[in-house]
Amino acid sequence: MGWYRYRFLVLALWLAVLALALPRALHVTHGLVGSGFEDPRSAAAWADTQLRRLPSSGEPGLSTLVQGLSVSGVRPIWAAAAATAGTPLATAHLSALPGHADAVVVDALPGPRATAAVMALRARLAGLRGVRAQGVNLGTAGNGVLQAATATLRVAGLVAVPVLAVLLLFVYDSAVAAVLPLLVALVGAAVALAAIDLLEPYMRLSVYLTNIVSFLALGVGIDYSLFLSARFRGALRRQAAGDGAGPARGGRDAVVAALSEAMRTAGRSVFFSALAVGASMLALLLPRTAYWSGLALGGCVAVLAVLLATLTLLPALLAMLGTQSERGRLPRPRAAARFWPALSAFVTRRPVAVLVVGATLLAIPALEAPGISVSTPANVATMLAPHDVLRLAVEQQQKDYGPDSIAPLPVVLRAPAPLTDPATWRGAAAVTHRIEALPAAAAVASPAGSGLPAAALAQAFAAPGGPPAALAAATAAPNLVVLSVTSRYAPDSSRTLALLHQVQAIIRTLPSGWRAGVGGPIALLAGFNRLVARTLPAMVLAVAAVALVVLFAASGSLWVALLAVVFDGLVALSTAGLLVFFVQHGRLGFEALPLDASITPLIFVILFGLSMDYEVILIHRIREHAAAGAGAREAARRGLGETGGMITGAGLLMVVAFAAMLLSPLQLMRTMALGMTVAILLDTWIVRTCLVPTSVALLGRSTWWPFGLAAGRRRGEGEGERAAA
Repeated sequence: MGWYRYRFLVLALWLAVLALALPRALHVTHGLVGSGFEDPRSAAAWADTQLRRLPSSGEPGLSTLVQGLSVSGVRPIWAAAAATAGTPLATAHLSALPGHADAVVVDALPGPRATAAVMALRARLAGLRGVRAQGVNLGTAGNGVLQAATATLRVAGLVAVPVLAVLLLFVYDSAVAAVLPLLVALVGAAVALAAIDLLEPYMRLSVYLTNIVSFLALGVGIDYSLFLSARFRGALRRQAAGDGAGPARGGRDAVVAALSEAMRTAGRSVFFSALAVGASMLALLLPRTAYWSGLALGGCVAVLAVLLATLTLLPALLAMLGTQSERGRLPRPRAAARFWPALSAFVTRRPVAVLVVGATLLAIPALEAPGISVSTPANVATMLAPHDVLRLAVEQQQKDYGPDSIAPLPVVLRAPAPLTDPATWRGAAAVTHRIEALPAAAAVASPAGSGLPAAALAQAFAAPGGPPAALAAATAAPNLVVLSVTSRYAPDSSRTLALLHQVQAIIRTLPSGWRAGVGGPIALLAGFNRLVARTLPAMVLAVAAVALVVLFAASGSLWVALLAVVFDGLVALSTAGLLVFFVQHGRLGFEALPLDASITPLIFVILFGLSMDYEVILIHRIREHAAAGAGAREAARRGLGETGGMITGAGLLMVVAFAAMLLSPLQLMRTMALGMTVAILLDTWIVRTCLVPTSVALLGRSTWWPFGLAAGRRRGEGEGERAAA
């Protein structure tokens, strides 16, 4: 009676909350960081912080991408710019990019006037309509990745929303009811983003969390609304027709009774589901980086916000709509109405055969899982499509300047003595010479390698006019010296990583009082990849432990909880195997590359979380029938028959949302889409449809060990008496 009586008050409160939340939700990205991959406790993070102390050179770089002109169009402009700077015309390579007739890379050869020539070139190009010129570096490539990801989400939304609308109508079979999950998801997302906006002044969080908040809010909002409103509408129909327990009821009494039943059953399931998903997302806090912390807190807050909306706003809306929630109801084909009862009967009549077949279908692709390789590339240009103009420009730059020219290793040295002390320069020179002797080092740019003796360098920094510009650009007062090491090999080559480790070993031998670190994208991503590899097992174990505890609390059965974790582990291994088969081996249009470390753990954490949704709904319905006196096989048959369409429908909605990202040119996004699509389909159609019901049928009444069904029956009766009161 409570929700019916206070429905208008609840709605008014939510409108007030939404009015306060929307401005903050729209403001959320102002304090978020752009990457967040670095481990804040690492030497690489310290080195990058020190690099920001260097005086800005203002140099534009020597590589320029020109779009909108051919080579013949760029050549006279470069000739004029070179003449202005007093540089010969031949001091640049002009290269047309394959497949792009109007895209040219101008790579100026290093020289005393090369920078002036590049600046003159860009100034002349800036005045031409329809022509765009930009520097070629990993920063521009990274911006290209972010822009492509944003465009992917926009296109995926345009493709997915119409399909989702049709599926919502089919799954809910009512136009009015189909609108409710979208309202709950939007409200939950707004509240979650507003909460993140309140948290970000106190925490360093990644901008990527906005995407996970939106996706999770949409996914769990649809799931939870479907579970609750479907139970409400089913109870409403029975109340109106009379269900054998009493006369038919209509009007307010029917709505109150239906709401009581829905909150007592589906509401309880939704609560435990959200608890499992939210706690699973918190496992991403283990690496302790801004990127993972943002995803963890963003996902957890999104789930809790949607849970709050589902258990308060949705009942109020259902109480207001009452029987109007059935308006716009679509007729269902008779075959669709018979499908799930027939399938559930087939599954539970042959539990052993179905269990063996289902487990085998999961085990076959899981055999590929041990070959999984997880790594985020330092050369972010490789994340772009092979034909992307920015990726081609970076590849041309590597041809002209060397494979590692785009990502040299900055070695930061902080001496115990100031730059005016010769001891500082003797120490820097020793490090320079040791690094120069490494076979993989192509060049080492160092102020201590200028040929000047240590005393002369110290004197240059003590002079009233200060040191020459070339020395000042690689130093910062009072005692910071930076070397730049270029590898002979590509940034993600194993030999470049070996060079990184050798340089790190050299600087670790510096005497007491020195502090040193290697910064830059290679060191940062190498540390990130090591961190993910080190913490991934702990994340998986944490999620499995959460699933075990929450399912045991939800079902009162240790067997149910253990089997759910085992089945979800099989799905995770099977998904990993399929990703290895298609992505790592380069099939279905994927490049043969390692799985990206920035999304692979997320796939498995979301999988475990969402699978708990479906598990709790199914197990609670089976338990209801078992507590009412049905045998294990009959309870499994009826539970699957009543929830199978709802669970697979909810899973299909999630599949559509993720599968739309397969249209992305970014392999990163397509990997996420493939992984989530495969995981959800395997979970809903094999685990929930086959393995869970058959395991209940085979275990019989021991399914509910150790507490049995008596406690659940007494609790259900007590809740029923309180609801009736």
